[in-house]
Amino acid sequence: MKKLCAFLALVLSMAFAGITLAQDKPGASPEKPAAEAKAAAGPEAKKEEAKPAPTPNKGDIAWMLTSTALVLMMSVPALALFYGGMVRSKNTLSMLMQVFVVFSLVTVLWCIYGYSLAFTEGNRFFGGFDRLFLKGATDAMAATFSKGVVLPELVFVAFQATFAAITCCLVLGAIAERAKFSAVLTFIVLWFTFSYAPIAHMVWFWAGPDAYTSAKVVDEINAKAGWLWQMGALDFAGGTVVHINSGIAGLVGAYLIGKRIGYGKEAMPPHNLTLTMIGAALLWTGWFGFNAGSALEANGSAALAFINTYLATACAVLAWIAGEAMFKGKPSMLGAASGAVAGLVAITPAAGNVGIPGAFVIGFAAGFVCLWGVNGLKHLLGADDSLDVFGVHAVGGILGALLTGVFNAPSLGGPSFPVDWFTGTMTSAADYSISGQLWIQAKAVIVTLLWSGIVAAIAYKVVDLTIGLRVTEEDEREGLDTTAHGEAAYRM
Repeated sequence: MKKLCAFLALVLSMAFAGITLAQDKPGASPEKPAAEAKAAAGPEAKKEEAKPAPTPNKGDIAWMLTSTALVLMMSVPALALFYGGMVRSKNTLSMLMQVFVVFSLVTVLWCIYGYSLAFTEGNRFFGGFDRLFLKGATDAMAATFSKGVVLPELVFVAFQATFAAITCCLVLGAIAERAKFSAVLTFIVLWFTFSYAPIAHMVWFWAGPDAYTSAKVVDEINAKAGWLWQMGALDFAGGTVVHINSGIAGLVGAYLIGKRIGYGKEAMPPHNLTLTMIGAALLWTGWFGFNAGSALEANGSAALAFINTYLATACAVLAWIAGEAMFKGKPSMLGAASGAVAGLVAITPAAGNVGIPGAFVIGFAAGFVCLWGVNGLKHLLGADDSLDVFGVHAVGGILGALLTGVFNAPSLGGPSFPVDWFTGTMTSAADYSISGQLWIQAKAVIVTLLWSGIVAAIAYKVVDLTIGLRVTEEDEREGLDTTAHGEAAYRM
């Protein structure tokens, strides 16, 4: 354990050094001091000074705190139970332990430097260090998607922390039942630092609507945003940042760590589908905070995301079990639970970006496409992705991200997107290009797959060379509950 702690400390120091080199403004703070910024802004800054500072709405704060708690529940206990029921009984406790500890680890890393890397101004790929250890966040306000509407920044920090933590936990399902506990923790530190934080920055970081004080500054403010945000990629709650990101990292891990002993030769069914069903139900409930909370306000956008999440998930459940009945002869409880997660994943990038027709199509499509992802595609890929992280999260995330570009169109019932944030004018049906937005969405998908896949491969290799990724054959056969933790989920 001392070696692990020393290695983690080394990794953190390397992370800070690497990110410093990545800044495209070496020798200068990514944000100007307040006095310098006001001087640069000129007369317009004086006009702004005369306006009272926006005051957070108590209803918005209450909704966002509730959403944060719901997303926290999605990992602990929902994802832990969902994954724990799907592994073999001898590895149940190991799975619960990994989710519980990784969630805690990433939360701490988020508050030390992750939030700063993801949500402060830096360059197109990484944020800066203005919020290290959440410095300055206590009394600050965070932007929403409406002018003059703000949140206490600590509320936004906590909400986004749960996203970062559950994304890292999702990866664990692909390498379940044979990874060293110390290797898991070390990999997560590396991948979180160099994949999750920069992709979150590229997709979600922007200055907020209040920064667009005139038409003259639109291009200047846009240039400060993340790369994929500048490109125009739409991702309401994490199709790229969460699901494609974790899905491809899981697949790379499954290839590099190798197949479980006996995989393809002996049956490895879930040991407790009751746990899995309870986990899926809690995930569905918590996902309302995940998607509707991403509106950052208690408003119509949150309501749209809420009903779309509700509807698309139900559609995906029906589609999955219908597919199973057609191709396997019987619908299964595991299929219904998997269909629910597939629908939740696919609607995530689209939740507040499509209308009701889009939710119907995305939900039904997710059920059938992800059923193929965990069967036909999985056989083609030949990897032992233990709990189908790629087949559900990456495939569902890709499907949802692409269809967002289609069903965001006003002609198909979508809300569209702003022409510019100064006027707030939305793109009209006549001006909306489905093919153009679909291509932007596809580029965001490709960037996420390549970035996360490459970072994951390097991180796994570093861990394998230093700690070793995999437990011994003897430990794997006995089960990780006793060999890694000296405990057991069940006592006979």
